[in-house]
Amino acid sequence: MSLRNLLASYLLFWPVLCLVPVGQLPKPRITRLDATGAKRALLVSWLVNHSSVMGDTYELQISRANNHTIVYDRNISVLNLGRHSWTWTSDLPLECADHSVRIRRLYNRSVPSPWSNWETNSGAEPTDKTMMFPVQLILREGDSPVFCCVPPRGARIADMTLNGKIHPLLDAGAAVTAISVKNLTIPTTLIKSIKLGCIKENGQNWEVWKFISFPSQKPRNLSCVTTDLTTVTCSWASGRKRDPRDRNKQTNTLHIQNSGLSPVACQQSSCTFQALPRLEEYNISVVVKDQLGEETANYCFNIRDRVVPVAKWCKVVLGVTTTNLSLIIQGNLTLDTLLCQVTTDPGSSSELSCDRFSRICEVKLKHLSPGSQYAVRGRCSITGRLWGPWTKSESFKTYPLVTLDVWRRIKQLSDPHSRQITLLWVPHVSSSAPDSPIRGYWVEWSQDGKHWSRWRTDKETRAEFSIGPGRCDITAAAVLHRGSNISAHITIPPDGGGESPPALKRLHGTASAAFHLSWEKQETATCGYTVEWCSREPRGPCALQWVKVPAGSNTLSLPAENFKSGCRFTFNIYGCSANGHELLEIQTGYTKELQSVAAPSLVNFTSESSSVTLEWRYDEDDRDHPAFITGYLVTVQEAQQDTLADLLSVSVSDPRRKAITIDGLQHNREYVFSLSALTRQGPGQATSISIRTKPDCELHDRHGRSRGRGVGAGGLNSLLLSSLTDSAHLVQILAPILLLLVCAALLWPQRKVVKTALVSIFVYPAGMDIRAPDVDSFPQEMAKKLQSRVVEECKESYIEILSTGPRPDDAAETDALTSLAFRASPSEASLTHIPIQVDYRPQLPFRPVTAASSGYVSQ
Repeated sequence: MSLRNLLASYLLFWPVLCLVPVGQLPKPRITRLDATGAKRALLVSWLVNHSSVMGDTYELQISRANNHTIVYDRNISVLNLGRHSWTWTSDLPLECADHSVRIRRLYNRSVPSPWSNWETNSGAEPTDKTMMFPVQLILREGDSPVFCCVPPRGARIADMTLNGKIHPLLDAGAAVTAISVKNLTIPTTLIKSIKLGCIKENGQNWEVWKFISFPSQKPRNLSCVTTDLTTVTCSWASGRKRDPRDRNKQTNTLHIQNSGLSPVACQQSSCTFQALPRLEEYNISVVVKDQLGEETANYCFNIRDRVVPVAKWCKVVLGVTTTNLSLIIQGNLTLDTLLCQVTTDPGSSSELSCDRFSRICEVKLKHLSPGSQYAVRGRCSITGRLWGPWTKSESFKTYPLVTLDVWRRIKQLSDPHSRQITLLWVPHVSSSAPDSPIRGYWVEWSQDGKHWSRWRTDKETRAEFSIGPGRCDITAAAVLHRGSNISAHITIPPDGGGESPPALKRLHGTASAAFHLSWEKQETATCGYTVEWCSREPRGPCALQWVKVPAGSNTLSLPAENFKSGCRFTFNIYGCSANGHELLEIQTGYTKELQSVAAPSLVNFTSESSSVTLEWRYDEDDRDHPAFITGYLVTVQEAQQDTLADLLSVSVSDPRRKAITIDGLQHNREYVFSLSALTRQGPGQATSISIRTKPDCELHDRHGRSRGRGVGAGGLNSLLLSSLTDSAHLVQILAPILLLLVCAALLWPQRKVVKTALVSIFVYPAGMDIRAPDVDSFPQEMAKKLQSRVVEECKESYIEILSTGPRPDDAAETDALTSLAFRASPSEASLTHIPIQVDYRPQLPFRPVTAASSGYVSQ
């Protein structure tokens, strides 16, 4: 069976074997290429002298080193006759080892011919020192190169290092020592390189530096322009910026393709060359080259379409709100049209046409701010599409503008036909210059066809003069060194003849401690309103302040930082019209009211057995108060030994009421009364006084003790003197009563006539529903009123005889003390805190008694 199968196979493949031209085997030829600069490419070529309809297929093998280790094997299809070439790139530099190539033909893609002989490309063979490959100094960023060490014959490399550290070796075949470095990056250190080393078996280390860079980039946005049709400047974007310490030096050249001129050396991103006579169309290319490669960019243009005029400033004329500038075009250009563009900072851009014959372009900048700094640039164009370069920035400052904010104060003099005017003004300069542009001020006023003027220096901001009762027009203007001013006008209305001012309105501070003023709008206030106030410390001089409010607005907010808490400010609100300013409202108040108001001054008090009446003095309208006075508070405390116990508090809601009676007190008790002024924040400082209420109708000795149980000789004398005194008082009381009763009895028959006469005398105003007094009841009512003066009768009193000798009149002494207490000065009454005790001595009718050591005296 084996012989039979072998015979069948021989008969089957006999025609094919007969067709294979064994004597014409392909012979490869190897050429080393260095197109990439790394010497890693082999060009293999062979001659194809026969081919089938379907083409021929060749198998190609590449081996490394002397033992012919196969590192590459591939089939290649060839359709055409002749010499065929194929390139193979090695991952290992070709200098690191020998590389051999052989080839054979595959008939019908399956029957191989014998292999050709090996064609070898020999590696490096150093003679005296170790070499490292690749030998190029500059490496491409992002590559993953393979490095090898080739020692002299007979030596051997044990290890390789990267930046001083041993790196793992590659398995590249026998006698090949190599390493691979993945993804090279440019170091951030001063030297943009890596360090490689070869360590021999004897420990010797040999090192070499390899620099890392990036290849040239293709020029972008290539364009060319000319300013004078003589010199052409081309520019482009060079792309990535190269570090100055980069060893990969780059060259830039410009080639004019349609001329016989040599290449022009260029800068990194621009190039300048002389235009050729009578050549308008240019075809150029820019070549950028370095050790890692080169890039090229092409550009075509007509030189007359690439003209960009260059302008410069030649004149600047300053103003207040305008400035005139002039641009001139450089170079001898034949211009058809000229268009220039000017931009200000801050500001906007503007375009304008210029005189193409004189090559001068004048521009006027408008709507500028006075006294402000500006920077201006300009550029021009011929076609309107291609603009020339911007000029250098030209800085200038406009002249200042001075305005005056004027106000006035009017004071009526003793002469009713004369008024004193104080004109005040605040200059507003639209400039931040350290030196004032103001030389002085002219103040002019006219009245009744007469004119006056007065000069004031730059340090003065007020002028005083007298005018008559009629209308007066005043003008104030600043005189400047350089610049302009706007004069201010104000009208003094005719004298109003002592018109009463409007009612005063109170203001209360807000949570933000600021003033928020509002007033009724006036149709007559055609030129707005003025709010006037004084900024001053208490009892200090008035520094007049004012704020102008435009017409149509009737509110004003003044921040709290301009005002002091606890100080009352009064705001006069004027309406402005063609006839002057009219006072509309007066508002006063505090940004924040304080509690510490001064204490009132007690001027008088009256003590009874169950009540006390206090009187005091206080100026509730004093503007130096730190708050509005809303009333008064009286606090009553009972003195008990060394402590004061609160008893009651009474408030007075009317700040103009200066007296109060405290009822419900106990007789012969000492009380402490405290009086303080009230504000919205609470009571202020208090003034206190101690007062003892009068005792009841009992008799008391000078020590305040009630006595009875006996009457001595001295007691009888005292009782007699007291009774006489009481009788004198009764006579004074009863005499008027008796006189009135006698008159009433005599006039009783004529009572109707007397009634009619009284009614005719005491006539009430019309419309009042008041009845006439009843004459019949008059005596009875008068008697009731007079009875209140009768001394209250006591059922019994106790008298004790202490001494039989003569003693002074106690009743007279008591009256003298009481008189002194009520006639004390207000200051003494308000400051004293000593209790004032007045002994009460009832005046009894005299009745003889029998002398005894003790007993009762009955009435």
